[in-house]
Amino acid sequence: MERRPVFIDCDPGIDDAVALMMAFQAAELDVRGISAVAGNVGLERTLGNALKIVELSGAAAPVYAGADRPMFGAPITAEHFHGEDGLLGAELPAPVRMPEAGPAWEALRREAEAWGGALEVVATGPLTNLGIALSLYPELAGLVRCVTMMGGAAAFGNTTPAAEFNVLADPEAAELVFRSGIPVVMCGLDVTHSTYITAREVEKLAALGSVQARLAAYFMGSGIKENARQFRTGGAPLHDPCAMMYAIDRSLFASKPCWIGVERHGKVTRGKTVTDAYSDAKRTANARLVTGSDREGFICRMMELFAGYGSEMPDEKF
Repeated sequence: MERRPVFIDCDPGIDDAVALMMAFQAAELDVRGISAVAGNVGLERTLGNALKIVELSGAAAPVYAGADRPMFGAPITAEHFHGEDGLLGAELPAPVRMPEAGPAWEALRREAEAWGGALEVVATGPLTNLGIALSLYPELAGLVRCVTMMGGAAAFGNTTPAAEFNVLADPEAAELVFRSGIPVVMCGLDVTHSTYITAREVEKLAALGSVQARLAAYFMGSGIKENARQFRTGGAPLHDPCAMMYAIDRSLFASKPCWIGVERHGKVTRGKTVTDAYSDAKRTANARLVTGSDREGFICRMMELFAGYGSEMPDEKF
């Protein structure tokens, strides 16, 4: 199988961590670089967390520091969900490796140029790094094959009534990405809330035995009760893993082409991703909206990916 080059832009974050661990076991993906951005927690934490997950996974992908604040406006964070450290207090070994020299947007440009249009980007955090890259290097739009993002929604929000967290954290950057001409795949709340993991499935994941599987189970299991109460889902939504799994195997998903833009000015609606997916007023499509998944197939493939880490029983307690 020919591996496709991928650059991962993220803000770890518990679900970013799970998505990263999935990527490192996917035979379909050649992870060329990872960039951290401020989002779920501040940049110092997200960068350190990315380094920790890379080392825990036995991966060799270089890690770059990105933006420590949105392009405009004040930062918003989500420590209430991810913990002060971004990883719910999980005690992971301090990383030995250091971040690579130079900012994330320079690394993305170099990789995109080196791959001559074949590089894919998977973005599981605010799109600030991509927004900066496109502002500095408009030609980048012709060098990136696609951006698969976790963010937005056609129907509802989870941080405000209108907006999903990653887009709300930097609406201007998100709008730049949608306007860039790069094919965008939006894995938003429309699909992530119906692609969930149940308590029983979390137990099966932990039973695989490896520290990576147990850590993923700890992270995913933490949100089951809260999401069932707040959003009436059947389990914990697999937000960032959805975007990563789409990059791995899009046959597990249903999607439709549509136009997507970002509301940036309304006091109540700022950060809302506006689509024409269900309206009569059609525009030229600039994206694909992912609308559903084969949930059972998703869980099966996720289990296979984590089984690749082996079955040793670690001493770590999560």
